[in-house]
Amino acid sequence: MDSLTQIVLGAAMGEAVLGKKIGNRAMVWGALGGTIPDLDVIGNLWMDEVDALAFHRGISHSFFFAIIAAFVMAFLTDRLYSWKKKHRAEFTVGAGFYVFIMAAMTGVVYIASKSIVGVVISLGVLGFGLYRIYQDLIVNKDDYERPSIGEWRWLWLLALITHPILDSFTQYGTQLLAPFSNYRAAISNISVADPAYTGLFLIGLISASLFYRSDRKRQILNWTGIGLSSLYMIWTLFNKSATNQIMTDTLDKMEVDYTRFTTSPSILNNILWSGTAESDSMYYQGLYSMLDKEPTFKLNAVPKNHKLIADARPDDHTINTLKWFSDNYYTVLRRKDGRLQFNDMRFGTFRGETYEEDDFIFRFVIEKGADGYYKMLEEQGGPPPGSEEQMMKDLTARIKGI
Repeated sequence: MDSLTQIVLGAAMGEAVLGKKIGNRAMVWGALGGTIPDLDVIGNLWMDEVDALAFHRGISHSFFFAIIAAFVMAFLTDRLYSWKKKHRAEFTVGAGFYVFIMAAMTGVVYIASKSIVGVVISLGVLGFGLYRIYQDLIVNKDDYERPSIGEWRWLWLLALITHPILDSFTQYGTQLLAPFSNYRAAISNISVADPAYTGLFLIGLISASLFYRSDRKRQILNWTGIGLSSLYMIWTLFNKSATNQIMTDTLDKMEVDYTRFTTSPSILNNILWSGTAESDSMYYQGLYSMLDKEPTFKLNAVPKNHKLIADARPDDHTINTLKWFSDNYYTVLRRKDGRLQFNDMRFGTFRGETYEEDDFIFRFVIEKGADGYYKMLEEQGGPPPGSEEQMMKDLTARIKGI
């Protein structure tokens, strides 16, 4: 899932474990725990794009890492709370972390809306949040009950382990069993960014933060947010099951001789679904909206073109990694510039109708080097620069069944 959702989930776990003892501090530490697994992106600084692709959602998103890190972080926070000047460190961590997140969110709001109003609102939230952190960690610095190290372990474990579990519900996949296995768990019932799921969590969490740590309303509001978001997740699982049946019915009506298929919701919603079925030489890919007049996928045939990389050596690291990443759902095409493009068919295309080089959601530009091995020249995800607004219009229209 997106970083904001993981932060909110981690904060909710922190509040559930230690909110009664340390108030909003529990949300801050939980939010930090929910962020830690995604810090694997730092690996991009010294890895090439292929290795970074394999590393993301790897060891840092495993059960093994969550357990080890929980013990380490519990020890560190327990030591912090034995320090006389702990409130300064708390404020530095809390305020710094909050400013970083809100600055990123403000940037996203501006890019998405191009509206100064959205930025002003975001800055207002930033100011209010900093005020609350100042009140909690500086003015009321002694308002807490020191947790035991065992309670710290539970906070960190839940904040860390719920992150990869949530990620495993998306199509991207998560290596839950790393480093013992590189299997990617991917239930594919929710988008990597779903405002409905995040919003239910966020409303309960923000509301809870306004009450004193021992007030029962605080627990009720936080658990209400957790409960409603969980019900939404269950609803997406029902949608997944129904969508799979519609995909099966569609393929049967088309008399497609397929070997397997995959379905997943499109970005930002759980109404519009993408489906990809595989046959010997073709993929059948398209979209289905729950608001369509007819319960059927609109599928089109897409050539695999695997022959374009048939000359890859058995130990070609780039090709083998891309095949593993895409779960062997991939097509290859020759771009207009003459280079090859490897397309991850699990995510399909934006419109489900055209299959040009810019239509695929996840695409990788590759080229064979002088040493006989392929190299990734470019990784592209999302719409091409300058087409974002039109893509959002197309997405909204297709969700409505148009």
